[in-house]
Amino acid sequence: MPDPSTASPNHERDSRPFTLRERWQTLFPGLSVTVLIALASAFLSEHYGAPAMLLAILIGLALHFLVEDPKTAAGLDFASRTVLRLGIALLGLRVSVAMFAELGAAVIAMIVGAVLLTIVFGILASRLSGQGTQFGVLTGGAVAICGASAALAISATLGNRSKEADQQMVFTVIGVTMLSTLAMIFYPILASLAGLDDHQTGIFLGSTIHDVAQVAGAGFSVSVPAGETAVFVKLIRVTMLAPVVLVAALAFRRTVSVDVKRPPLLPGFVVAFLLLAALNSLINIPPMVGDWAGMISRWALLVAIAAVGVKTSLPEVFKIGGRAIGLLIADTVFLAAIVLAVLVFVGL
Repeated sequence: MPDPSTASPNHERDSRPFTLRERWQTLFPGLSVTVLIALASAFLSEHYGAPAMLLAILIGLALHFLVEDPKTAAGLDFASRTVLRLGIALLGLRVSVAMFAELGAAVIAMIVGAVLLTIVFGILASRLSGQGTQFGVLTGGAVAICGASAALAISATLGNRSKEADQQMVFTVIGVTMLSTLAMIFYPILASLAGLDDHQTGIFLGSTIHDVAQVAGAGFSVSVPAGETAVFVKLIRVTMLAPVVLVAALAFRRTVSVDVKRPPLLPGFVVAFLLLAALNSLINIPPMVGDWAGMISRWALLVAIAAVGVKTSLPEVFKIGGRAIGLLIADTVFLAAIVLAVLVFVGL
């Protein structure tokens, strides 16, 4: 038996906690990859008009071989979890109670009802198609609330860190981003054919298009008032993220294996989201602070989705099948049909 006094220095170093410098050195290789992907995606998006989120995940998928390198593993995990939660939490500074008061009770009721009905529809349709309840919550929530950001947030609370769960999340992010881009092009035409005025068009676009960037693009392509209303309504949908994530965490907490640490009753990033939203409601946050928070949030989510892309195998994603594609399309059509019917027949 070896003498303990002759133990190697490496053994002693491995047995003590990492210092901040050692932690950074462990995270840097994988984290730097995701940051570079995010920068490349933002550059391509700015110059060619494609959604940055979609570009980030596609570039990440092309670099899947990096997940086999142990040097990048820790950084990829950090980006896909911790950086993700930071980005979602900072969304809280973009919403406030005043938004609800300005928009009116009838429109708020319509938005909340459409979100809830779409999630319920997603769950039922997913179970009928054999995809499972969790996938229905994931796709329904992504379509109903805020696209890729909602997919990332909901996936983080389901307590399922399997490879299949990551593939479903990647599939959902790609699907809702592409559908959101198509909606940005065709929904303004649909609103015009339905005879909606600029205010109603803004409500329709903000209530149905998945991602904020596409909401703004569609709204301002119609008119400035339509664009402002669309973005405003979209932010109201973003506020639904916290309660939906909380309910999902509570609902699926019992399904986590006893061998796996259960997620907390109220995820920390949801608490941060709510606290920042409350702060934004109680005091007048300087516009510069809000702008910086929004920018950091966008970059954090872009880095996180790049990490998820790198960790995901594209052939495995394709195995999810056509029924899942049909589910996303059905969720999208269902949401648009509900909102359009209310606007046309009720006349908000």
